[in-house]
Amino acid sequence: MEPTSIRIPVTDGLSLHALEWSREGVPMVLLHGFGNEAHLWDEFAPTVRDYYRVVALSLRGHGDSDWDPEHRYDYDSHVGDLVAAVDHLGIDRMVLVGFSLGGRIAMLYAGLQPEKLAGLVIVDSAPELDVRGTTRIRMEVAEHPDPAFSTVAEYETILAHNYPVASPEAIRHMAKHALRQRDDGKWVLKMDVAYRGADGPQLSPEDQLDREKEHTRQMWAALEKLPCPTLVVRGAASDIMSPEVADRMVEEVIPDAKLAVVPQAAHSVMTDNPTGFNDAVAAFALG
Repeated sequence: MEPTSIRIPVTDGLSLHALEWSREGVPMVLLHGFGNEAHLWDEFAPTVRDYYRVVALSLRGHGDSDWDPEHRYDYDSHVGDLVAAVDHLGIDRMVLVGFSLGGRIAMLYAGLQPEKLAGLVIVDSAPELDVRGTTRIRMEVAEHPDPAFSTVAEYETILAHNYPVASPEAIRHMAKHALRQRDDGKWVLKMDVAYRGADGPQLSPEDQLDREKEHTRQMWAALEKLPCPTLVVRGAASDIMSPEVADRMVEEVIPDAKLAVVPQAAHSVMTDNPTGFNDAVAAFALG
């Protein structure tokens, strides 16, 4: 089962790359996390493509999507892209699945256009993130701000360190789709290096904190008013989504929600335990 590559015009004159796995049924739109791209969902999409119109997007600055010359990689720009993509695809209602960064984009989108949601799946993401995980990711990025590799295997070594629970097959798959070869033979990330050093235009620490607080408030407010069934997925060993926040989301905030804790998985649930992840989401989406 091979998807079709398509391009979708969005905001700021940019276009996103997407993988269209099927064209029939209720749309299901998949959003990856920071540093990933649409192929992150290659093992999951076949489990639902016979029942949903499955489209996996690559966010701006990621994968084969356009880079933004103005480095607008903030949440508002991503949400604007999602609004434009959904409109371009002619989607009236959909199931939205978002992992990590994609999950936060999905929550903000839910606050903006809740009527578009027939279902929501939030994968190891939350309005409030565990500082252990966010610090780890910042350190991993800072260690290789603008990497170039002589071989793909060099990058696989870095991925294996960053994704210690993922299988060798998952590591090879991520590396294959994360890199492009330059004219000098070196392999470099498809991801915009400006994104690895900044979350949108540079702001003062005070303005950054204020913006994060406002986005956190918006996410919690959106979750309180979700009009659709929602699945919250957490990796059992996640250092990004704490058990306390996951429980709060499901038990106190979201009106109609279930929690699935996937064993033998850290933050990157779909690469760490693909079978457990697929089973959890399929039970929700196909049940």
